[in-house]
Amino acid sequence: MHIPSLFVDPFAPLLEYPTEQRAKNVTHAPKRPCNLTQAEKMLAVRNALRYIPKEHHALLSQEFAEELSTFGHIYAFRFMPNFDLFAPPVSEIGAKCEKASAIILMILNNLDKRVAQFPQELVTYGGNGQVFSNWIQFRLVLRYLYSMTDHQTLVLYSGHPLGLFPSTPDSPRMTVTNGMMIPSYSTKELYDKYFALGVTQYGQMTAGSFCYIGPQGIVHGTTITVLNAGRRMGLDSLAGKVFVTAGLGGMSGAQPKAAKIAGCIGVIAEISETALLKRHQQGWLDVYSRDLEEIVRWIKEYREKKEAISIGYLGNVVDLWERLAEEPECLVELGSDQTSLHNPFLGGFYPAGLTFDESNEMMTSDPAKFKILVQKSLIRQINAIDKIAAKGMYFWDYGNAFLLECHRAGANLLREDAQDDKSFRYPSYMQDIMGDIFSMGFGPFRWVCTSGKPEDLRLTDQTACRIIDELKESNVPDYVKQQYLDNKKWIEEAEKNELVVGSQARILYSDRAGRVALAAAFNDLVKNGRVSAPIVISRDHHDVSGTDSPFRETSNVYDGSAFTADMAVQNCIGDSFRGATWVALHNGGGVGWGDVINGGFGLVLDGSSDAARRAEGMLNWDVPNGVARRSWSGNSKAQEAIRRAQQQVDGMTVTLPVEADEEILRTLKF
Repeated sequence: MHIPSLFVDPFAPLLEYPTEQRAKNVTHAPKRPCNLTQAEKMLAVRNALRYIPKEHHALLSQEFAEELSTFGHIYAFRFMPNFDLFAPPVSEIGAKCEKASAIILMILNNLDKRVAQFPQELVTYGGNGQVFSNWIQFRLVLRYLYSMTDHQTLVLYSGHPLGLFPSTPDSPRMTVTNGMMIPSYSTKELYDKYFALGVTQYGQMTAGSFCYIGPQGIVHGTTITVLNAGRRMGLDSLAGKVFVTAGLGGMSGAQPKAAKIAGCIGVIAEISETALLKRHQQGWLDVYSRDLEEIVRWIKEYREKKEAISIGYLGNVVDLWERLAEEPECLVELGSDQTSLHNPFLGGFYPAGLTFDESNEMMTSDPAKFKILVQKSLIRQINAIDKIAAKGMYFWDYGNAFLLECHRAGANLLREDAQDDKSFRYPSYMQDIMGDIFSMGFGPFRWVCTSGKPEDLRLTDQTACRIIDELKESNVPDYVKQQYLDNKKWIEEAEKNELVVGSQARILYSDRAGRVALAAAFNDLVKNGRVSAPIVISRDHHDVSGTDSPFRETSNVYDGSAFTADMAVQNCIGDSFRGATWVALHNGGGVGWGDVINGGFGLVLDGSSDAARRAEGMLNWDVPNGVARRSWSGNSKAQEAIRRAQQQVDGMTVTLPVEADEEILRTLKF
């Protein structure tokens, strides 16, 4: 990778079109819907030309118009680098501001073809999780970061670099918003319009905040989820137990690896041969077949042997569930789904009866018919799941809006005692499995060794194990100690499981005390020269405090506030002035546009006392914010956790709830 060329003026001279790079064999995003009027199409081109010096307008207006017609969006492919991107050692970037170099590293990692789902369309994961809206924005952002100082902040509006503005060294070096809409206009239909116009984008979660670390994050989350789902069924071991799900693409591609680590038999359907073969060649998927009878034979064989294996079905998930439902015995103990149903009609779900290519064609050529086929397939899938669940399978929604879209398709999914439109017969994994983990204050904490050296990552793993050993001996409830033990096992086996894809990064579920201790220890490693370059700490937006989402992260909040978004917004604001190097706030992510508000941060640990101060101050807000909110909603584990935090953190005083007397409430007349 020729790093200096990323920072040159792309207009003087105008960059050559990267013909060879465009011809490379990488996966591509489906055509985006472009239901614009003639005047709106002219507006989309006019918007893109705002970045371009006038002398190039005649040429580039034609290119942009052609892209809009061909791809449904202006990606400005001329400005795509003519080589593969990846995260180099931070020392090779050489920006004026060291923290800006770290941000550049994170951006480049998000667009590494080993990491990104559709790298040329700037999509990291989830089918439409954009890093930027177009390649001109990519170029300009890198140039701004390369030249900025510690007295400036870069402001990004949905990929668009508004510019550098004066600030202070204590301020964030970058603030990011993605998809923030006036509430009445935050609809999926209007998203297509405004994305085509180039004025907003769907940043997913860590795509648009530049904190994605490849599938490792969801490997860990899925492993923890599957293990705890087994415990919900009273299973101490998953040997010989079968977990059936769907998706081997971006984040969902982690499922076969997670199933193996959890010790079960993972059966994963995937309709894209390219996506399936990528996981097979990566070594994360053991075997695969197009033949459903062979799939069933493998399930029975490995159930008998009680041996962990990951099995891929190259075909439609509806066909897999219907075939398993035909079996007289219950072959499946655990079931879920990780298709991208936040985007059900534009590549997030493929209906039965069509090939992958036929679906990609129909979703834009005949979207009304395609929607009908998707919804009919969802009804068939949930009907098959119902039959197997009646035999004893435990099924949960993985927070991808599967149950929500089945409900919208007409399936009878609400519980008989439902008091709202999110109380389904099957639980969200947040309600039954992960919600209490978030309420304890545990969530997906992550770090990146910017040196790019595996030995630095290995040392941070060893440090994390030592800290977890100390924490599990502290005075905490047994259920908290169990989380420490699960994560110690994860870290001990992380290198052996070959989880790194892209940057030298790691993830584990940690609570407030753990994150504060880890950040302090990592900063000391940099300070003492034991790690050769700064460490970036971050987290998934899908975390204790980062996301308000009534169908996922806050689905186990029952006081009526699950549909509010104060927590995520306040979290971003609070992180920004407590020490974060950059912050991000997004509409969408996980369950979809208009259904969630989420945010995240990045913080550079450079070994300084200033970095230590920032990390302690910010982490003592970033986790307790969500724990306090969950405590106020009535969660007993959150109440225990926030009381413990108040005893340990100076200056923290939280409003605690008083439980109402149900007998008194029942006497009231309205």
